[in-house]
Amino acid sequence: MNIALWIAAGLLAATFAASGLVKVSRSKEDLMARMPFVEDFSAAQVRAIGVVEVAGAVGVILPGITKIAPMLVPLAATGLAITMVLAAVVHIRRGEARQIAPNVVLFALAAFVAWGRFGPYAF
Repeated sequence: MNIALWIAAGLLAATFAASGLVKVSRSKEDLMARMPFVEDFSAAQVRAIGVVEVAGAVGVILPGITKIAPMLVPLAATGLAITMVLAAVVHIRRGEARQIAPNVVLFALAAFVAWGRFGPYAF
């Protein structure tokens, strides 16, 4: 089970790091073509979302690897799960039902990591 948790954490980290870095490094206008939801947010809010995603990506991996404050892993996973719930709400509000599937998958991965690292497979 520990291996499955590491794989899930790795998938979360890769996905959220990539998505977050794009939001942090590109202008809002560049993002609108691929991520239409950004039109509902200011440029600063989009960058803040990107920073949260990158922080979550780092948080689900780095504390577990370094053994420094490993309790941050399930907290970061919980934060990412909450982020996916909020993202799904935005997509529902915008009428983008097809965009919710990735949110559900990422929520499930984050919830799995949070459950495992808070519970029976804590560091």
